[in-house]
Amino acid sequence: MKSLRHPWSSWTTLVSGNLRSTRLLFEPMVTTSVQKKWDLQGQKWTSSHTQAKNKGLSAPCCSAGGGSDPGNKRPVPTARLVPYIVNNLPTSQALHQVSDKAPSTSAGEISQPSFHKSHGLESLPAADLRSYLKKAYDDALHYCKSKKLPDDVDPTAVFSCNRLDLRNIDVYGFDYDYTLASYTPELEQLIYDLGKEALLKNFKYPEAIKDLQYNPNFAVRGLHYDIQHGLLLKVDSFTQVQLGCVYRGLTPVSDDEVLEIYQGRRLPATYVEVPNQYHDPKAMKMIQLADLFSVPEMNLLCNVVEYLYRNNIDYHPQSLFWDVKESVQSIHPLMHQVVEKDPKKYLEYHPLLREYLVTLKDSGKKVFLITNSPYQFVDKGLRFIVGEDWQQLFDVTVVSARKPHFFSNDNIPFRRYDPDMGRLWDRVNSFEPGHIYYGGTLKQFQQLTGWKGDNVVYFGDHAYTDLADVTLHHGWRTGAIIKELEYEIETLNSPDFKYAMNWLQFLTSLLETYQDLDNPEVQDIIKEWQSERHIIRKKTKHIFNQQFGSLFRTHLNPTFFSKRLFRFADIYTSSVTNLMKYSQRHTFYPRRGALPHEYRSWFN
Repeated sequence: MKSLRHPWSSWTTLVSGNLRSTRLLFEPMVTTSVQKKWDLQGQKWTSSHTQAKNKGLSAPCCSAGGGSDPGNKRPVPTARLVPYIVNNLPTSQALHQVSDKAPSTSAGEISQPSFHKSHGLESLPAADLRSYLKKAYDDALHYCKSKKLPDDVDPTAVFSCNRLDLRNIDVYGFDYDYTLASYTPELEQLIYDLGKEALLKNFKYPEAIKDLQYNPNFAVRGLHYDIQHGLLLKVDSFTQVQLGCVYRGLTPVSDDEVLEIYQGRRLPATYVEVPNQYHDPKAMKMIQLADLFSVPEMNLLCNVVEYLYRNNIDYHPQSLFWDVKESVQSIHPLMHQVVEKDPKKYLEYHPLLREYLVTLKDSGKKVFLITNSPYQFVDKGLRFIVGEDWQQLFDVTVVSARKPHFFSNDNIPFRRYDPDMGRLWDRVNSFEPGHIYYGGTLKQFQQLTGWKGDNVVYFGDHAYTDLADVTLHHGWRTGAIIKELEYEIETLNSPDFKYAMNWLQFLTSLLETYQDLDNPEVQDIIKEWQSERHIIRKKTKHIFNQQFGSLFRTHLNPTFFSKRLFRFADIYTSSVTNLMKYSQRHTFYPRRGALPHEYRSWFN
């Protein structure tokens, strides 16, 4: 039989004499410290471990004995996700039966995966080939367990899509809703309840709809709603539908039906996004939930669809969509009044926001506010969040701006707004601090202020209405405020999730390497790997949201939401006040990710 070189026999990290500690990272409910080294004479692993029993479970994942290096003790994190994955795999013992036998290597070296299929595998007898694949799997698993988990990501950090040097920024601009003002979950409930009442009153929908309850955990931002077919779905950056994330009302739609409706997974770009969708929404076949205000609206729509569907009531998807949208839009004045009366209930208090705005002013920066919200609503909110003198913190304040038309129109004049008299008719020839302005256009704004180009940064929560036009057509720098980012990062930081993602990469590479083997005797092994991969992907998706998963990712690709965010935002973070962690001389650098044709790195 031809001698084959195992794909794990390329060793890259050299250590003289003793092998550095290899840390076994996962064992359910057991805390263990392990030190391992390679016995050059005995040609085997030697190791020692100490073990702290937790709830009576004491067996370590891998047996070990001998050798010690007190400087490298590290407790194994308690597992929650991995036992679920293990217990649902066809090879359910695989993660527990990892051999301690060292791979065939030169003395004094540590293995790192290469995943290059050896020549001559196809000529091996079936039994030898099966043993080879199982050894490849066990070695991959052993190596994955030995790797240190990635460091945690700071949930309050600022992340860069494009290089941004704050030394070049002289002017800071902000949106109001979900940018300076962050709302409590009670606001979503309020929008849902008021929208439901308007739907019943204005469009005479069945009275039973009043009993439909809001579920804040159903939908996430960034989804698309197919107006023609009445489906809520998740789309990736290549405009592909993520199967398993398509709902008619509250009912998942089968993969077969989805593929039949769309004739495959990929949607035409013109179907997903028309360039003027936020200038002419009625022209859209599909619309995206791009801000947090749209989440309760979509929840109401899906609840009504579910009710009509379950009760065999015929309806037209397009008519229903526009009825719900008009109902929710109609209640905004009433919603504003309710919030104004009780800002403490609906607004989150951020004591650092005032400090941040004062710091900008004291540093000689110009600060402005452009928002679509009306003056009274903004005034009540900022008095609660920032203080009674909030107007003095802005060089220019523009309310009722009608974005995105504010950025594209040329012929709507600014008008000064008097809180006692309302809109005034006198011509606006200059902006004065402490005064409020109404309407206008960005063209006039730039003419009156002289604030143009890349010395201006504008922050908002909506990639389209806040950021797209100013960066594409006016050269401003942009920052996105994504409130959900903290929750996403806290989920990513869990040891369970980190380990699952590491192992998923290894498992995918095993499949990439060996999937084309023609021998039918090993196809069951390949199918077991595929099944294991499917289970891990499904479970890690559900960690974020049971129905739709992460806001930022499908299984592998970025979501459509992420694609637009990365295109229109130079930086993004979960809160404006996170910028206080950085000096005004700070430069944000984007991470250099490997392109598909570049070298592989498993643990960036």
